[in-house]
Order: sequence, then structure tokens, then C-alpha cells
Amino acid sequence: MAISKELLEILVCPFCKGEVRIQPAETGLKCVECRRVYPIRDGIPVMLIDEARIED
Repeated sequence: MAISKELLEILVCPFCKGEVRIQPAETGLKCVECRRVYPIRDGIPVMLIDEARIED
């Protein structure tokens, strides 16, 4: 299940309020500012800071 473009336009990183972009494999949303990756589970983004991991 793909995340809609409209939803991606309104979602922001809960930590720094930066823009998030979907990863190529659609397994997470990555913040362009702080590099936190929020998982996508069953087609739903889990936008909780405690669930995020930081990637390079």
C-alpha cells in the first residue's frame, strides 16, 4: 500500500519539523534535516521519535 502524495505533503519530522521523504523501498520516511527514519508498518507511517533510527 503506497502512501498518498497528499499525506506526504503534510507530514513533517516530529523531532525537528523537517521535510520527510519516502525511502526507495517504501520501508520508511526519512527526514532531510536530522536524518531520522520513521518506519512504515502495514502502509502506515509510525511518526514517533522513539521508533525512529538515525541513518547517514
